[in-house]
Amino acid sequence: MARTGRRTPPAAVLLIAPSLIFMTALFMWPLVVGVGQALVGPDGPTTAYLRRMLDDPYFWTAARNTLLLIVVLIPLQFAFAIAMALLLRERPRFAGFHFYIWVIPLAISDLAAGLVWLSVFTDRGYLNSALDMIGIDGYAWLSYQNPVTMFIAVVLAELWRATSLVFVIVVAGMQGIPKDYDEAAEVFGATYWQRVRHVILPQLRPSLQVALILRTILALETFAVAQALTGRNLPLLVGETYQWYSVQLNPNVSAAIALVILAVSMLAAAGYLRLMRDQTETR
Repeated sequence: MARTGRRTPPAAVLLIAPSLIFMTALFMWPLVVGVGQALVGPDGPTTAYLRRMLDDPYFWTAARNTLLLIVVLIPLQFAFAIAMALLLRERPRFAGFHFYIWVIPLAISDLAAGLVWLSVFTDRGYLNSALDMIGIDGYAWLSYQNPVTMFIAVVLAELWRATSLVFVIVVAGMQGIPKDYDEAAEVFGATYWQRVRHVILPQLRPSLQVALILRTILALETFAVAQALTGRNLPLLVGETYQWYSVQLNPNVSAAIALVILAVSMLAAAGYLRLMRDQTETR
């Protein structure tokens, strides 16, 4: 006689169920609330908040500045991080000391880093003081009349603050590269730069992929550094969510801008994964 009764879930499902519930409560519910704030009004579904966002001239300026920041900052960070990791790979004297010095910015908050660089670029800051000592007049680096120098100040601050994250990921990736490949290439006459290009960097691809996705998403979320240095004179997307939510008391438009940031982050991550995968398959 066949046994009847309710089927019990597989053991694997029971084991991951608490994690699924936790992740749903932590991420999915806020996402649903955010989408509701951006797309649902008192009378039902609406695009009024999206139109209000698009009609705001600060939104387009913020989008342009954020995109430009990513385009300029990410290549610089990866170039510096890879160069520092390659230097550390050669095991110089006091290598551990160099490593800890380079990762110090990881322990500094965004706002604190912005205030540090504010003391450098402000009108009576260290940079103008040094110029004055050699007989050069100071410059209003952070004035709204000088958007180029404002942008450069934000790039330098973010470069100092966040390159260490890429550096740590690259160093961790290099730990997993067998030295046999590098030594074999050297035996067959490959130069140092040929070994870097054809041996080390291809094996670093997974680490670089992770670092690229993380840094792009975090660059999209740049806020405190720019806020400390420039206020709203150099608007960025996350800064506009703060303005709409806290200053203009409009959480709906703020949620709409947050959805734009989320969409761009997801598209960037998917694009990086697709690009890396296609290059790997081609090779």
